Amino acid sequence: MPLQVELVSADQRVWSGEASIVVVRTVDGDLGILPGHAPVLAVLPAGDLKIESTSGEVVTATVDGGFLSVEHDRVTLVSDRAALARSVAS
Repeated sequence: MPLQVELVSADQRVWSGEASIVVVRTVDGDLGILPGHAPVLAVLPAGDLKIESTSGEVVTATVDGGFLSVEHDRVTLVSDRAALARSVAS
């Protein structure tokens, strides 16, 4: 079962869809999230994150900080400001 991912900023949904992996930097270190990951709530510093969609597209986004929530294969990334940096089909 894939991850259901939603990346939102204060004023818009930046990206949402199904993903096979999400890689983020938290204030405690790097974290890779795969389907079946244990529930987690983490603080995100400013930086980049990577989402690999189930279609093979690799999405890189930049956030100015925020938080990450993972529960039951649902990943929510929230930041005051978030923007897609690039999207590459593999």
